[in-house]
Amino acid sequence: MFDRLTERLGEVLGQLTRRGALNAADVDAALREVRVALLEADVALPVVRDFLAKVHDQAVGETVLKSVTPGQMVVKIVHDALIEALGGTAVGLDLNAPAPVVIMMVGLQGSGKTTTTAKIALRLKSRERKRVLMASLDTRRPAAQHQLAVLGGQAEVATLPIVPGEPPVAIARRALQTGRLEGYDLVMLDTAGRLHVDEELMAEAAAVHEAAGPTETLLVVDAMTGQDAVNVATSFRDRLKLTGVVLTRVDGDARGGAALSMRAVTGCPIKLIGVGEKLDALEDFHPARIAGRILGMGDIVGLVERAAETVEREQAEKMAAKLQKGQFDLDDLAEQLRQLQKMGGLGGVLSMLPGVQKVKKQLDNAKIDERQLRRQQAIISSMTRQERRRPEIIKASRKQRIAAGSGATVQEINKLLKQHMEMARMVKQMGRLGEKGLMRHGIGALLRR
Repeated sequence: MFDRLTERLGEVLGQLTRRGALNAADVDAALREVRVALLEADVALPVVRDFLAKVHDQAVGETVLKSVTPGQMVVKIVHDALIEALGGTAVGLDLNAPAPVVIMMVGLQGSGKTTTTAKIALRLKSRERKRVLMASLDTRRPAAQHQLAVLGGQAEVATLPIVPGEPPVAIARRALQTGRLEGYDLVMLDTAGRLHVDEELMAEAAAVHEAAGPTETLLVVDAMTGQDAVNVATSFRDRLKLTGVVLTRVDGDARGGAALSMRAVTGCPIKLIGVGEKLDALEDFHPARIAGRILGMGDIVGLVERAAETVEREQAEKMAAKLQKGQFDLDDLAEQLRQLQKMGGLGGVLSMLPGVQKVKKQLDNAKIDERQLRRQQAIISSMTRQERRRPEIIKASRKQRIAAGSGATVQEINKLLKQHMEMARMVKQMGRLGEKGLMRHGIGALLRR
């Protein structure tokens, strides 16, 4: 989401860090560029003003200008200011209330509210071991209630039975009563949205809020709507007691301004972000980690957490045992490709590594398509078990058959086999060195062989 902003800030702050000394004029010139970058990223003007005022007061101070590394000091000041603008510390969902805890979802139509409701329900069921009941209060959008029921089936989360013609407030009351009688821990209310903010929408949301008395009232905002997201947030803040924000489509081609503006505009923390279409594509919002990503510092902690969630432990242990023996066949390569896709693909992983903005630009220039991962999986799936175990038997006739079965070319198959051969060679050398040998000699031992 922050690619363009990261690139611009990287250029500006990079020029400062390359200088041995700074004066007030240097800092002022850099901050003017930062101002343009933030405005281009759709950050609200009042937020930009406050942000730059805080940075300027510290960056032109005597401590920075006379520092041994003034450029690095300015980068730290910008980093700290970004964290503060994004909310300071991570804030999770408040579930500290008598059961059933009520979570009310509000926002415009098309913001991803219904899908986000199911994502949160799945997250609470799987992580917190909570019994969750979802209820759709959207009686206007065709098939909205049915959509939530379908998502509930996919997530294996209960949904309130649909009663045709029942008004939203009555649905909310029935959901709470069902939650109490049937022992649910949480009741999630997916309210109706509109294509734009209007009085009817706000009156209905306020009536549901009064009837349900939710512990959490979450505003769902599409990160790709830019400045409009700020206007929507302001409207809902003025009529409802919002407790948090959920940003959706963060993985899309958004400028990122909504994330930087939302805390200041609503006074509420961003609690969760949607990073994909799948029901498990939901992450906690950590201001420090997001600030690190914006400044190209990466998010190693987030990457490790994502790996821990997506990699199956049993499968990983089997893979580790094979690697220690120096074994690596095409089944293992296919498993690596699957795990990479689960973690958000090559782009998703790179975005969380520090200092890879230039690498990402090189990959973009090389026109490396994420769909290649799926094509490589298709190629391997078109092979027999024997071919996957013993790639050396794959000759011309077998390549023709695999190409026909996978829709790939013989050249693509050759490229995949060469890639596997290089990886297998490295793994075999690791096996020969053994764990102690590898720890003693390091990766250089592999490269020298």
